[in-house]
Amino acid sequence: MGYSVRTMTIDDYEGVYALWKTIRGFSMRSIDDSLEGVRRFLSRNPATSIVAEADGRIVGAILCGHDGRRATFYHVCVAEEYRKKGIGKAMVVLAMQALKKERINKVALIAFTQNDVGNAFWKGIGWKQRLDLNYYDFTLNSENIEKFNE
Repeated sequence: MGYSVRTMTIDDYEGVYALWKTIRGFSMRSIDDSLEGVRRFLSRNPATSIVAEADGRIVGAILCGHDGRRATFYHVCVAEEYRKKGIGKAMVVLAMQALKKERINKVALIAFTQNDVGNAFWKGIGWKQRLDLNYYDFTLNSENIEKFNE
């Protein structure tokens, strides 16, 4: 089974959104993950988000952005039937290469504690789990509703 990885563009949105909807336990926000929200994100980070394609469709995606110092991976996923084929790692490598070109030296991500598949993936490719900090967030727009896929 062949696949390719490349930089994501806004033209990929429909395929990426369709993929997101298939991922069990995946969290999406009504505004941030809308077409306009992703368009804003990609306009600020045009070279660092990645998609994987196989069999004529998008089967993996990473939204990746940075603030000039540190990058964050968001919504990292691979369609279930395409997992364990190197696609996730290939996307991570391409995103990190893009970040290095932009002189970013550190990348962070958040994985839900109950996401056993994701947590095993990150540990398996050498990422370090941080136990020395707490994660906080504050909602500025209550209309940006979060919904988890079942």
